[in-house]
Amino acid sequence: MAAQFGRRLAKGAATTAVAAVAVAALSASQAPGVPVDDHGRQTAADAQPTPEATADSGTATGNSRYYTDLPPLDSPNPSPSASPSAGGTPVAQGEAEAGIPATVLDAYKKAEQALKEAKPGCNLPWQLLAAIGKVESGQARGGEVTADGTTITPILGPQLDGNGFALIKDTDGGRYDGNSQYDQAVGPMQFIPSTWAWAGRDGNGDGVKDPNNVYDAALAAAHYLCRNDWDLSQQSNLNSAILSYNGSQDYLNLVLSWLEYYRKGTHEIPDGTGTLPSHSSDDKNTSGSKNTSGSKTTPSKPGKSTPSTTPSTPGGSTSPSNPSTPSGPSPTPTDTVDRLADAGTAKLTAMAGDAFTQKISTKAVTKAGKAVAKVRVRFTIVGTTDSAFTGGEKVATVVTNNSGVAVAPALQAGEKTGDFTVRATVVGRAVTGVDYKASVTERVADTLVRTSDTALTCTPGGQFADQVEVKATYKGAVADKVGVTATLIKSVLDPTEDDKGPYFKDADGKTVRTLTGLQTDANGLLKLPQLYSDDTTGTFILRITTAGGATLNVQLNVAAADSSASPSPSPSASPSA
Repeated sequence: MAAQFGRRLAKGAATTAVAAVAVAALSASQAPGVPVDDHGRQTAADAQPTPEATADSGTATGNSRYYTDLPPLDSPNPSPSASPSAGGTPVAQGEAEAGIPATVLDAYKKAEQALKEAKPGCNLPWQLLAAIGKVESGQARGGEVTADGTTITPILGPQLDGNGFALIKDTDGGRYDGNSQYDQAVGPMQFIPSTWAWAGRDGNGDGVKDPNNVYDAALAAAHYLCRNDWDLSQQSNLNSAILSYNGSQDYLNLVLSWLEYYRKGTHEIPDGTGTLPSHSSDDKNTSGSKNTSGSKTTPSKPGKSTPSTTPSTPGGSTSPSNPSTPSGPSPTPTDTVDRLADAGTAKLTAMAGDAFTQKISTKAVTKAGKAVAKVRVRFTIVGTTDSAFTGGEKVATVVTNNSGVAVAPALQAGEKTGDFTVRATVVGRAVTGVDYKASVTERVADTLVRTSDTALTCTPGGQFADQVEVKATYKGAVADKVGVTATLIKSVLDPTEDDKGPYFKDADGKTVRTLTGLQTDANGLLKLPQLYSDDTTGTFILRITTAGGATLNVQLNVAAADSSASPSPSPSASPSA
């Protein structure tokens, strides 16, 4: 990346000093508040790559290739629609680099709006998506997309075969990248298939999650950046989110530069007319390369000579006569993992809508049973459930600690009851994982009371003046969305349904003496429908029960009107109290 900075800024510069001044100016003008190093490059000192960001196979892109072109040194002017000039006329459009193809720009802005509704605390700016889109694909190759946002031709990164990039063997059978041997980053936001499998989104509403569609890819990138409850208005969270996309400090600096550039002014341009980047992170200077060691190399002379077993080096020293065969790269901690094992996870049970109080703990161990630190463990929720990890994600990746243990984020139960599975696997290795069973039980209440103490009375063949309202609580707190059943029973000792006396009516006006499927509201309250009575007089019992066992018996009285009472007091009667 340093070479790219130099190559980009030296272009047109008369001296090395001019290039250095240009880099410093860029850093000062485009990333306020971000520290710079001695060379004028942004350092983002408070943004150390997280373990998730630095693992090759744990980022959105697999740390694949990206474009290294820097923004112009001169900040762009706002577009004509942004603000008028002091004289009242529109400000001219800015640099060509500030132009973003119309469909691509629309995708970024729609993704931002979607995240404002889904995760308002993330504070995702669409300019961040534009910055990443510029670095990853040059805004979908300058906006080479169809009307629905799909790239005209696939945008693929190099195969991740371990040669200069991460080693990620095929995870999608070539479905997205056409490569059944190794994964490749795909689409305008350059997701690798293994990440797209859980991070993919349908951004254009066609029912398909396509990494080659800019609407789908932009929305997926937005959710990816907003996972882990990150607030991107905070610099440290913003840095962590960017590093999780590609774990390179140079990448972070580059995206921050484009982010600030786009924040200062952009404008819409027609699709297919965007500027294309010219340098990438995997550029190799293979011809005419300069020797930067400070010493001269002497080419061998033609002619007959005796092969030397101790060839000279630029410094004049000699190497061993029989150099050993270069060994392969040292095994990473992930390479040494034999399996995952449970690390004392308690039973995972929660009531619908509540957070699980237990967390999943998994341990990475070698074949000899030794703990392995610094291994990425991916926890994936599988099964038909609306439960999720904190933040609403179905997948979470955690690095094992010095004891080899990875603790998953807290689980949040959804409304769907039943069992589901959380699967723990090692990122980048096909080793034995662990499945954890989790259960979501229905909401319950342990106390049920009437909200009024007014007596409930009715005359034969009439209707009760007051409706029955109750409040449910659980351990003293409001019990919302709790299932309730109401039944008119024969007596306290005989809970079978009564066949006479008070009753409810169904939608057709027919007599009903048992109501099911009732539910308390957000305040734990439930008001029952209107009660009626037949011609039978007496005292009756309405039994109300909730999930969890809370029970309340409500007394209902049906009695004829008191015929002995005069409609009005006689002249000699004393006034009542």
